Amino acid sequence: AIGILAERMKTGLDKLIEASESVAQLSKELVVKEKELAVASAAADKVLAEVTVSAQAAEKVKAEVQKVKDKAQAIVDEIEADKAIAEEKLEKARPALEEAEAALQTIKPGDISTVRKLAKPPHLIMRIMDCVLLLFQKKVDPITADAERPGVNKPSWSESLKLMAGGGFLSSLQTFAKDTINDETVELLAPYFDQPDYTGANAKKVCGNVAGLCSWTRAMSSFFAVNKEVLPLKANLVKQEARLQVAQAELDGAQATLDEKEAQLAQVKAKFDKAMAEKQELVDSAETCRRKMTAATALIGGLSGEKERWTNQSKEFQEQIGRLVGDVLLCTGFLSYSGPFNLEFRDLLLEDWKKELRSSHIPFSNDIDIAGM
Repeated sequence: AIGILAERMKTGLDKLIEASESVAQLSKELVVKEKELAVASAAADKVLAEVTVSAQAAEKVKAEVQKVKDKAQAIVDEIEADKAIAEEKLEKARPALEEAEAALQTIKPGDISTVRKLAKPPHLIMRIMDCVLLLFQKKVDPITADAERPGVNKPSWSESLKLMAGGGFLSSLQTFAKDTINDETVELLAPYFDQPDYTGANAKKVCGNVAGLCSWTRAMSSFFAVNKEVLPLKANLVKQEARLQVAQAELDGAQATLDEKEAQLAQVKAKFDKAMAEKQELVDSAETCRRKMTAATALIGGLSGEKERWTNQSKEFQEQIGRLVGDVLLCTGFLSYSGPFNLEFRDLLLEDWKKELRSSHIPFSNDIDIAGM
C-alpha cells in the first residue's frame, strides 16, 4: 500500500514539474511566435500597400478604358443612326430596283448575241444602249442629228457593240456600281427618257427580252434621285468607320493595358492572401500556445499548496519504504519470540535486535510501536 501511495505521490509531483517545464517552454515559444507575428504583420501591411497601389492603377486604367469604350460606342451609335436614315431613304427606291433586277433576269446571253448580229437594229434598241453607255460612263459619238428621225440624236451603235462584245456584259449590269451615277449622267439621260416611245411597253414590242434594259436604265435614274441624298451619309459613314477603327485600336491598346494591370493586381492579391494566411496561422499558433500556458499555469496555481505537502509525503513514503525491511524484522521477531515473556524482557529483546540491525546497517523506525500494530 505504501508503494502504491508513494507512486501516486511521485506521479503527481512529476506532473507538476512537467507542467512547470511546459510553461517555461511555452513562454519561450510564445516570445518567438510574437516576434514572427510582428514580422508577418509588417510583411502583410507592406503587401497590402502594394495591393492598394495596384488596385488604384487598375481603376485608373479601367476608367480610361471606359472613356474609350464610350467614345467608340458614340461613334457606333452615329453610324447606326446614319445607316438607318440611309436605309430608310433607299427603301423608297427598292421597288424600282427590284423591278429592274427582275427585268435583267429575263435577258439571256443569246438575246444579246441576237441584237449584236442585227444588220439594222430597231432605233429604240440603239437609244436604250446609248443610255447604258452613259450609265457606264463609256465613250459616245459626238452629238449629230439623226437624218432618219428628226429631233433625235444619232445613236452610238458602234460603241454599244463594243460594250456588248465583252463576255461579262450581263454580269456587269447586275453588279453595276450605282453610286457612280452623277447629276451629269442623269442630265444626259433625260432627253432619251422624254421621247414618247422610250417605255417598257414599246421596248417589249420592238426589242423582245432585251426590253429589260429600258426598265433598268429608268430605274438607275430613279435610284440616283434617292441616292443623291444618301451619298453624303455614305461618305460620312466611311469617315465614321475610319474613326471607329482608330477608336477600336485605342480601345484594344487600353484593354491590353488593363489586362496587364489586372494580372499584376491578381498576382499581388495572391501574394497578400498568402501573407495573410501565414499571419493567421501564426496568430492561431500563438493563441494555442497562450491557452496551453493559461491551463498549465492554472493547474500549477491550483496545486501550489499541495506541492509542498506532496513533496514531504513522498519523501516520508520513500523513507518508510527504506525502513520497511528493518521494521518487518523487528515485528516478525517480536511476534515469533516475545510471546512467553513479560514487557520488560520484551523491551530488552527489542533493543538487542535494534543493535543488531544498526550493526548490519539495516534501517528501521526508531519510534515503531510494535504493540500498537
